Amino acid sequence: MCPRRLARRAPGAAILTDGTLLKTLLIIYHSMTGGTQQMAYAAAHAARKEPELSTCVMHARDAGAGDLLAADGYLFATPENLAAMSGQMKDFFDRTYYAALDRLNGRPYGVLICAGSDGTQAAAQIDRIATGWRLRAVAPPIIVCTHAQTPESISRPKKIPAEELARCEELGATLAAGIALGIF
Repeated sequence: MCPRRLARRAPGAAILTDGTLLKTLLIIYHSMTGGTQQMAYAAAHAARKEPELSTCVMHARDAGAGDLLAADGYLFATPENLAAMSGQMKDFFDRTYYAALDRLNGRPYGVLICAGSDGTQAAAQIDRIATGWRLRAVAPPIIVCTHAQTPESISRPKKIPAEELARCEELGATLAAGIALGIF
């Protein structure tokens, strides 16, 4: 979890830990069956290995505009629901879009999608929002397809394969290193 004080700091300033100023990667996710949560936490696990960065993981329902403004980069993780991002992720963007407009320009982001069949439309929705915020994508979206096509398989808890979680870890590590080093 993230300290609530994340929302009170300025981007580029940082949470004081051992006298070191840290930049922050904010991972915002929504998950109904656990697949997207596994992906987000895999990325966070890898990002937390970067000593010059604070990694904050927040559920979409708990994240606000202040959290966005206080972070230096983002990873958005959502399931695909009916060829779109989840409703709670959409709600997050609806609640924060205008408060953050023209205040996030140039910051890096990545996307994780847990899809039943495709995921490209959910990724396209997030890309359109990120474009409006003038964020900078650091990698193509990672889409993990679970092939859940029946009501039973769609609602069943998901287990993301290790090789797919490794891809999520790689994106988390890449974002973390790039933010910490000032590359992004």
